[in-house]
Amino acid sequence: MALFINEDCIACDACVSECPNTAIYSPDEEWSFADGTNVSGEITLTNGTTVDADEMNEPQSDEFTFIIADKCTECKGFNDEPACVDVCPTDSIHVMEDRDEDEATLLKRKEILHG
Repeated sequence: MALFINEDCIACDACVSECPNTAIYSPDEEWSFADGTNVSGEITLTNGTTVDADEMNEPQSDEFTFIIADKCTECKGFNDEPACVDVCPTDSIHVMEDRDEDEATLLKRKEILHG
């Protein structure tokens, strides 16, 4: 699975610095797969999609903090639990129920992003 931030977010950004994958961005912030990771150039994501890790992408929200699902590992390989969930003052961070990913997939994503 991956995590997402719902509309209850107050954009306090408490979660941003907690993410070991730099998968969480402030409202209206451009992002890339290379941000805070060891990847550069063309990479293949766990879903088989190939992307340019250095390419800047449009923000996913201009109202609240957002999580890039394809960078989120739910902190597997870093922490026992997702660090962002623990620091969120509004309980706005939730599991994407429609994105079924097991621990092996999340650890593979960690390996892709950090080597």
